[in-house]
Amino acid sequence: MKYPNGSQTSELMQTIQYILTPLEYLDKCAKTYGDIFSLRLIGFPPYVVLSNPQGIKEVFTAAPNLFYAGEANKYLPQTILGASSLVLIDGDYHQRQRRLLTPAFHGERMQAYGQLICDITKQVMSKWTIDKPFNVRSSMQDISLQVILKAVFGLDAGLRFQQLKQLLSSMMDVFSSSWSSSFLFIQTLQWDLGPWSVWGSFLRFCEQADELIYAEIRQRRNDPNLFGEDILSFMMTACDEEGQPMTDVELRDELITLLVAGHETTATALTWALYWIHYLPEVRESLLTELEVLRSNPEPTDVARLPYLNAVCSETLRIYPVTLFTFSRIVQAPVQIMGYQFEPGTMISPCIYLTHHREDLYPEPWCFRPERFLKRQFSPYEFLPFGGGNRRCLGMAFAQFEIKLVLATLLFHQKLRLVKFHRVKPVRRGLTIAPPGNLCLIPTS
Repeated sequence: MKYPNGSQTSELMQTIQYILTPLEYLDKCAKTYGDIFSLRLIGFPPYVVLSNPQGIKEVFTAAPNLFYAGEANKYLPQTILGASSLVLIDGDYHQRQRRLLTPAFHGERMQAYGQLICDITKQVMSKWTIDKPFNVRSSMQDISLQVILKAVFGLDAGLRFQQLKQLLSSMMDVFSSSWSSSFLFIQTLQWDLGPWSVWGSFLRFCEQADELIYAEIRQRRNDPNLFGEDILSFMMTACDEEGQPMTDVELRDELITLLVAGHETTATALTWALYWIHYLPEVRESLLTELEVLRSNPEPTDVARLPYLNAVCSETLRIYPVTLFTFSRIVQAPVQIMGYQFEPGTMISPCIYLTHHREDLYPEPWCFRPERFLKRQFSPYEFLPFGGGNRRCLGMAFAQFEIKLVLATLLFHQKLRLVKFHRVKPVRRGLTIAPPGNLCLIPTS
């Protein structure tokens, strides 16, 4: 079998380049080899990168048993998510878990959290001081963590809330640099060398989070009066076709997946959006003009429908998507894609970043232009910040709703400016791509 062309440098060199300078490396490969090419990464099977919309469509619309995504993701550490996480399972089990989880993320359910999102945003804003810089990521992570904890657990203040909030933040901050992020990709680095080592501290944060999550589950089991409108309550009362609910282990694995994915990615997207809005004055002015129409009494659902706000959020997720790839898929039976025959065991990864920078789809792709999304509707194989197919992110509607409401609330109530007015470069943060951690804004009167 002939694989697509790719770099002939060693696995070690390709892995280092992918971890330390991922955007530059992917751009270089795409320029050299086109929209389908091979990578060789330490610890991974044959790896094919795909950024052709037609090829991506073939992957996303294939029968579920032709590609397994859960198996592919097992090449990344399972320590935090757990073996029964929706991210790490396939086949009938994946379909069962997804059916159990989907009702909790129905669009109408998410809208019930609108006022909660706005209130939390105002509470975090109240900590800012006029003419005193604040770290954008820290504030956005504060908002997203509170939102996800209250939406998922229904927790509002209290010791367990504060402990989980601190632990989740600390867990993600372990991998805040390119160097520490390498521990997520290279299994030989994943040794517990004590609480002061990278992997050791991460494992201890995970253990502490597990204790708090299981304690919350037990408390709900023992006192049904604690059930409410939060996502955990819906998950605990959901049953499959045979009347079986999720076990405590399954609940824990899905909860930690929601908590980690639901706050880290949203905080990053919000940080990028605030950067672009204040880097490009014309974008901010256009947003303020659109928002002014609702200033008298803005309802969250009305805010979420604003076209230019939606375009700004979409362009934010296009230019620097939080994750570079959708969930990878491992081929289970011989399949042909874009003229190549792939055998079982091949890993195929649709690349969000490269697809979002195709000049035939997005002219001048490095320019931030929300108008793209007002002039054209892109297919789910051309614009795919939340993945696609049967692996599209369950929390997509919730994340989009939250991002829009946070941005609108900030623009309604606070004037801000960048501390340093310059084009920032993305950096690796764990499995994601984020703005530099020192990005700051200043509240002005």
